[in-house]
Amino acid sequence: MFEDNLRSSEGAKYSKLDELLAAGQWREADQETFTIILEITGADKRGYLTNQDIQQFPCQELRAIDQLWVKYSSGKFGFSVQKRIYEQSGKDLMAFADQIGWRVSNRWQSYNELIFNQNAPIGHLPGGGVVGWLAWGDLRDDLFSRVSACNL
Repeated sequence: MFEDNLRSSEGAKYSKLDELLAAGQWREADQETFTIILEITGADKRGYLTNQDIQQFPCQELRAIDQLWVKYSSGKFGFSVQKRIYEQSGKDLMAFADQIGWRVSNRWQSYNELIFNQNAPIGHLPGGGVVGWLAWGDLRDDLFSRVSACNL
Protein backbone atom coordinates (compact mmCIF):
# COMPACT_ATOMS: atom_id res chain seq x y z
CA MET A 1 0.00 0.00 0.00
CA PHE A 2 2.74 2.46 0.91
CA GLU A 3 4.56 1.91 -2.38
CA ASP A 4 1.39 3.07 -4.15
CA ASN A 5 1.35 6.19 -1.98
CA LEU A 6 4.91 7.00 -3.03
CA ARG A 7 3.85 6.96 -6.67
CA SER A 8 0.95 9.32 -6.09
CA SER A 9 1.30 13.09 -6.15
CA GLU A 10 0.77 13.09 -2.38
CA GLY A 11 3.72 10.73 -2.03
CA ALA A 12 5.96 13.06 -4.03
CA LYS A 13 6.97 14.87 -0.84
CA TYR A 14 8.61 11.63 0.29
CA SER A 15 10.53 10.87 -2.91
CA LYS A 16 13.71 12.63 -1.76
CA LEU A 17 13.56 10.93 1.64
CA ASP A 18 12.99 7.60 -0.09
CA GLU A 19 16.03 8.14 -2.33
CA LEU A 20 18.27 9.24 0.53
CA LEU A 21 17.34 6.28 2.71
CA ALA A 22 17.68 3.84 -0.18
CA ALA A 23 21.19 5.19 -0.80
CA GLY A 24 22.10 4.89 2.90
CA GLN A 25 22.58 8.65 3.21
CA TRP A 26 21.40 8.64 6.81
CA ARG A 27 22.46 12.17 7.84
CA GLU A 28 20.82 13.73 4.79
CA ALA A 29 17.73 11.58 5.34
CA ASP A 30 17.56 12.75 8.95
CA GLN A 31 17.70 16.38 7.85
CA GLU A 32 15.09 15.75 5.14
CA THR A 33 12.82 14.10 7.71
CA PHE A 34 12.91 17.19 9.91
CA THR A 35 12.31 19.42 6.87
CA ILE A 36 9.26 17.36 5.86
CA ILE A 37 7.86 17.49 9.39
CA LEU A 38 8.31 21.27 9.54
CA GLU A 39 6.61 21.68 6.15
CA ILE A 40 3.66 19.43 7.02
CA THR A 41 3.04 21.29 10.27
CA GLY A 42 3.53 24.70 8.68
CA ALA A 43 6.39 25.35 11.11
CA ASP A 44 8.99 25.71 8.36
CA LYS A 45 8.97 29.51 8.61
CA ARG A 46 9.67 29.53 12.35
CA GLY A 47 12.04 26.52 12.17
CA TYR A 48 10.87 24.66 15.25
CA LEU A 49 7.97 22.52 16.41
CA THR A 50 5.46 23.14 19.17
CA ASN A 51 3.53 20.64 21.29
CA GLN A 52 0.44 21.46 19.23
CA ASP A 53 2.30 20.74 15.97
CA ILE A 54 3.16 17.26 17.22
CA GLN A 55 -0.25 16.54 18.76
CA GLN A 56 -1.99 17.40 15.48
CA PHE A 57 0.53 15.77 13.15
CA PRO A 58 -1.40 13.68 10.60
CA CYS A 59 -1.12 9.94 11.26
CA GLN A 60 -0.86 9.16 7.56
CA GLU A 61 2.20 11.41 7.26
CA LEU A 62 3.83 10.05 10.41
CA ARG A 63 3.21 6.49 9.21
CA ALA A 64 4.71 7.25 5.78
CA ILE A 65 7.90 8.69 7.28
CA ASP A 66 8.21 5.88 9.81
CA GLN A 67 7.67 3.17 7.20
CA LEU A 68 10.48 4.52 5.06
CA TRP A 69 12.93 4.58 7.97
CA VAL A 70 11.92 1.10 9.13
CA LYS A 71 12.06 -0.31 5.61
CA TYR A 72 15.49 0.96 4.63
CA SER A 73 17.09 0.26 8.01
CA SER A 74 15.67 -3.28 8.15
CA GLY A 75 13.73 -2.38 11.28
CA LYS A 76 16.60 -0.68 13.09
CA PHE A 77 15.50 2.97 12.82
CA GLY A 78 12.21 4.88 12.87
CA PHE A 79 9.84 6.63 15.23
CA SER A 80 8.01 3.38 16.01
CA VAL A 81 11.33 1.76 16.95
CA GLN A 82 12.20 4.72 19.18
CA LYS A 83 8.75 4.64 20.79
CA ARG A 84 9.17 0.97 21.72
CA ILE A 85 12.59 1.66 23.29
CA TYR A 86 11.25 4.76 25.08
CA GLU A 87 8.43 2.71 26.60
CA GLN A 88 10.84 -0.10 27.56
CA SER A 89 12.99 2.49 29.34
CA GLY A 90 10.01 3.48 31.50
CA LYS A 91 9.57 6.72 29.52
CA ASP A 92 12.76 7.98 31.14
CA LEU A 93 14.40 10.35 28.64
CA MET A 94 17.91 9.84 30.04
CA ALA A 95 17.64 6.03 30.01
CA PHE A 96 16.19 6.20 26.50
CA ALA A 97 18.97 8.49 25.27
CA ASP A 98 21.61 6.26 26.88
CA GLN A 99 20.18 3.17 25.20
CA ILE A 100 19.99 4.64 21.70
CA GLY A 101 23.36 6.39 21.92
CA TRP A 102 22.26 10.00 22.16
CA ARG A 103 24.01 10.14 25.53
CA VAL A 104 27.37 8.51 26.13
CA SER A 105 29.03 8.40 29.57
CA ASN A 106 26.32 10.72 30.96
CA ARG A 107 27.00 13.33 28.26
CA TRP A 108 24.59 14.32 25.51
CA GLN A 109 26.09 13.90 22.06
CA SER A 110 26.07 16.86 19.72
CA TYR A 111 24.32 16.36 16.41
CA ASN A 112 27.69 15.93 14.70
CA GLU A 113 28.56 13.14 17.13
CA LEU A 114 25.54 11.05 16.17
CA ILE A 115 26.24 7.91 14.16
CA PHE A 116 24.85 8.12 10.65
CA ASN A 117 25.34 4.54 9.50
CA GLN A 118 24.03 1.04 10.14
CA ASN A 119 26.50 0.61 13.04
CA ALA A 120 24.44 3.04 15.11
CA PRO A 121 22.49 1.60 18.05
CA ILE A 122 18.93 0.47 17.40
CA GLY A 123 16.62 3.51 17.51
CA HIS A 124 19.46 6.01 17.04
CA LEU A 125 17.76 7.61 14.03
CA PRO A 126 15.95 9.76 13.11
CA GLY A 127 17.81 12.18 15.34
CA GLY A 128 15.86 15.39 14.81
CA GLY A 129 17.56 17.03 11.87
CA VAL A 130 20.35 19.58 12.00
CA VAL A 131 19.23 20.88 15.38
CA GLY A 132 19.29 17.35 16.77
CA TRP A 133 17.63 16.28 19.98
CA LEU A 134 17.42 19.88 21.18
CA ALA A 135 14.72 20.47 18.59
CA TRP A 136 12.57 17.83 20.24
CA GLY A 137 13.37 18.54 23.90
CA ASP A 138 10.11 18.27 25.80
CA LEU A 139 8.31 17.29 22.60
CA ARG A 140 9.63 13.72 22.81
CA ASP A 141 6.71 12.64 25.07
CA ASP A 142 4.25 14.27 22.67
CA LEU A 143 5.90 12.59 19.70
CA PHE A 144 5.69 9.13 21.22
CA SER A 145 2.10 9.75 22.35
CA ARG A 146 1.30 10.66 18.76
CA VAL A 147 3.12 7.58 17.45
CA SER A 148 1.00 5.46 19.83
CA ALA A 149 -2.22 7.23 18.87
CA CYS A 150 -1.40 6.55 15.22
CA ASN A 151 -0.88 2.85 16.03
CA LEU A 152 2.73 2.75 14.87
